[in-house]
Amino acid sequence: MAESWAGFEVGELGGAGVGRVHSFFADAGSGEPAWLIAALGRRRAKLVAIPLRDCAAAAGRVWCAHDREALRTAPAVDPTRPLLREHELAICAHYGIGERVGRAAEVHGRPEGSVTSQPAA
Repeated sequence: MAESWAGFEVGELGGAGVGRVHSFFADAGSGEPAWLIAALGRRRAKLVAIPLRDCAAAAGRVWCAHDREALRTAPAVDPTRPLLREHELAICAHYGIGERVGRAAEVHGRPEGSVTSQPAA
């Protein structure tokens, strides 16, 4: 279902538009979408991953539970390359997601260096 959000405007916690939905990362094991990839800024130059659990869509727009600054300073991602366990944990830490919560808890126990998310088809 979330895959249908591609191209939707992304709104931050305060409601202002910050970019567009570019694509998604899916869990390497289950294939379920785990991260929304947003293209930020007027030129859509920076691509960042946003926890899918922190997003909701309606009327052609996706809102996320993070403010503009958190999104702007999020680590950049390459939507053509998979995420490794360490990358996901770093992104989770950026959003304040502890190792025992949500996505961080899901990947924390996986082997170091393992692919935990892949570009969604």
